[in-house]
Amino acid sequence: MSQREEVLSVLTRLADAWNNGDATSYGNLFTEDADYVTFFGLRFVGRQAIADSHRELFEGPLKGSKLAGFGEPRVRFLRDDVAVVVAGGGSSLTGGDDPAAEGRESTLTYVLVRGDEGWQITAFQNTRVSRPWEA
Repeated sequence: MSQREEVLSVLTRLADAWNNGDATSYGNLFTEDADYVTFFGLRFVGRQAIADSHRELFEGPLKGSKLAGFGEPRVRFLRDDVAVVVAGGGSSLTGGDDPAAEGRESTLTYVLVRGDEGWQITAFQNTRVSRPWEA
C-alpha cells in the first residue's frame, strides 16, 4: 500500500467509525494531543475530548447520521511522516448519501503524522461551505 493509500485509509476508517456511531474508534484515529475544530469554531483538544464529544453527538443530535466525502481528496506530504489532506465532505442527518443536498457540505483539512501507531490525525478543521454571493 502506498503512503497516499495509507493516509486515505485513515479517513475511510474515520467515516466508518462515524457511520457506526463508534465514538471510541473515531477518537482513536487522532493523536493524544490532537486539535479538532468544528465547523462552528468549537475546539476540542486531545483524543479523549474528541471521543467524548462525538459520543454525545452520536447518542444525541447526530444519531444515525452518515458521513460522506465529495470529490478526490488532495494529499500532500510535507515530509515522509507528515501529510496534509484537504477534502470535501459532510454529514447527512437523514442517513442519506448526499449531505450537500441537506446544506451540510464542508471543506475538511486534516494533518496526519506517522508514528509508532501508524498514521493518525493530529489536527482537523471543518469549514462549512457557504456561498454568500448567492444569498
